[in-house]
Amino acid sequence: MSKQAQTAITPTRSEDYPEWYQQVVKAADLAETSPVRGCMVIKPWGYAIWENIQRDLDRRFKETGHKNAYFPLFIPMSFLQKEADHVEGFAKECAVVTHSRLEADADGKLQPAGPLEEPLIVRPTSETIIGELFSKWVQSYRDLPLLINQWANVVRWEMRTRLFLRTAEFLWQEGHTVHATKEEAMEETRKMLEVYADFSENFMAVPVITGEKTEGERFPGADATFAIEAMMQDRKALQAGTSHFLGQNFAKSSNIKYLSAEGKEEFAWTTSWGVSTRLIGGLIMTHSDDDGLVLPPRIAPSHLVIIPVTPKEETRQQVLDYCLELKQQLEGQSYMGAPVRVEFDDRDLRGGEKAWSWVKKGIPLRVEVGPRDMESGSVFVGRRDRAPKDKQSVPRDTFVAGIARLLDEIQAGLLAKAKAFRQEHTREITTEAEFVEFFTPKNTESPEIHGGFASMGFCCDAELEDKIAKDHKVTVRCIPNSTVEEVVPCVFTGKPGKRVIFAKSY
Repeated sequence: MSKQAQTAITPTRSEDYPEWYQQVVKAADLAETSPVRGCMVIKPWGYAIWENIQRDLDRRFKETGHKNAYFPLFIPMSFLQKEADHVEGFAKECAVVTHSRLEADADGKLQPAGPLEEPLIVRPTSETIIGELFSKWVQSYRDLPLLINQWANVVRWEMRTRLFLRTAEFLWQEGHTVHATKEEAMEETRKMLEVYADFSENFMAVPVITGEKTEGERFPGADATFAIEAMMQDRKALQAGTSHFLGQNFAKSSNIKYLSAEGKEEFAWTTSWGVSTRLIGGLIMTHSDDDGLVLPPRIAPSHLVIIPVTPKEETRQQVLDYCLELKQQLEGQSYMGAPVRVEFDDRDLRGGEKAWSWVKKGIPLRVEVGPRDMESGSVFVGRRDRAPKDKQSVPRDTFVAGIARLLDEIQAGLLAKAKAFRQEHTREITTEAEFVEFFTPKNTESPEIHGGFASMGFCCDAELEDKIAKDHKVTVRCIPNSTVEEVVPCVFTGKPGKRVIFAKSY
């Protein structure tokens, strides 16, 4: 009987995928649950990933003409009431503030004081309150297009939560734009979807499918919703970002009008689009392994860690000096237009313990330096995209000069691996029996891991889609942009339909 390989994370992905995910988050010290039910505390390593997401996306938004602003956390309930579809979509998730302050009772216990004249909703999303402001900001065609983004937090009162993937409060950005014509608004909607797709693939190394949602999966109050969909390692889909064409629905409910060049008063056309800290959950589940987090270099808080190995006190200072000089050299190198980010770990811990802590945190490169490396002018390098014991000695100058190329090699390799995984678990389905077989768990030891992306014809009937979701826990993830013109027979009805992607999802 062969000895089972030891892993840093238990259980492994194949043993218990949901618990593996939680243990990766914990081992990488990304986040933890908070004293407030359903909320999370994002710790420094996890927040640094979010800061890198913010930084790159913010640059992209500004390059496409958008400006940042900030809107209130609290939304008067009457604002949501104006947009009936929107209210219906979010009503069960809303947190409601009904009292204004606290006061002590006769026993000294704090109690809510008098009720507010109108309850306030803690924003689940900001279309209604931003619409109210936009109706004042937009008066003429000269005010358009209005291109605004805000970085904020939102609250959706989720019953079943999981760190990063689904929490009662999460961080995000939400873009809101106003246009003079339907064509301009639709162009904006599609443009921002492509911004998300390019960011996901080229910054996070997470391949995505872009496409339109069916009516049943559409954002409440929107005329059309587009999304980027990624495949996780349990073969489920993760909706990683959305872009909504709102038509004139919110413009009419919020009275966003403009005077055209011809002097005619017109309702405007609006869009909204957003991504959230859910991206970090997607990052974890796309790349990580049974030894912990794996981070693509472009999004990693730091690119490498230098670990001094000092077995003898008499050579300790020399090794530390060598490492600090190496750190300075590496930080003088450029990667993606900025200095290489370097950690220096001189904690008073055993070398193996230190190395494993960085493996679990997913840092792309580990550089170990001991007296022998110092004498030979070399470094001992381990890559996170390879086995933990797969390390090699590299001349110091060669390593420093080639650092950007090495990081790009890791980045490209992770994207290629994720694309290959998605391709391996995408199947073209032509019969209902195939569909059922594809989404039925076969391995009783790993029931969580099965299925994948089913590419197939569907008539997009809302009632049928709802029945399929109830019977099989499978939904249409999107109508891919790449096949939107294709007409294929529906697998379930035989009627002419669209080629869609069905999958189980988060």
